Amino acid sequence: MTAFNNPRHTWNQRFATEQYIFGEEPNAYLRSQSAHLQAGSALAVADGEGRNGLWLAEQGLNVDAFDFSENAIQKARLLAERRSQSVNWRCCDWQSFDWANARYANVIGIFFQFAAPQDRTALFAKMDKSLKSGGTLIIQGYTAAQLKFNTGGPGKLDHMYDEAMMREAFVDYDIIDLQTYEAQIDEGTAHKGMSGLLGLTARKR
Repeated sequence: MTAFNNPRHTWNQRFATEQYIFGEEPNAYLRSQSAHLQAGSALAVADGEGRNGLWLAEQGLNVDAFDFSENAIQKARLLAERRSQSVNWRCCDWQSFDWANARYANVIGIFFQFAAPQDRTALFAKMDKSLKSGGTLIIQGYTAAQLKFNTGGPGKLDHMYDEAMMREAFVDYDIIDLQTYEAQIDEGTAHKGMSGLLGLTARKR
């Protein structure tokens, strides 16, 4: 995700197509960690066109999800209707979302690297606040290696993830899976090709 002067307008333009630019299937890393999901509720952070929130609902979870693009939320609702699923979508930015204390059994953040370092610290803290003790956190994002691939993501080094960052941000968690790797991804036209990736799955103590 590139930095924009008016990011909401830019993303609304990107999502103003019938095509699902990130595809209709869930993120591969999220799906690979399905055994670690807890029963009950889930939050999908910055869920875009809804592919991950919808998949979580299909796993039997009660899902809340948000994104700041009106066009993305509209497409997410249409996708849910087509697949006869229910997700509680809210159109808002992360600062406006109601981060209630210990509300969710699972908090999921997939490719939400719009946040600069200072904002990212605050966002991670809100995700932690909303996750119940014993709950599962799953994060997928790009590493610095992504800058050589240019197949998606913000294209800015200070927005990228590394393992030390994750361990520091979520110090009160038991790490289930933490890996840095390169892989071919095929998630719509917007995330396609060889990519530098980080995956984190952790259990809150």
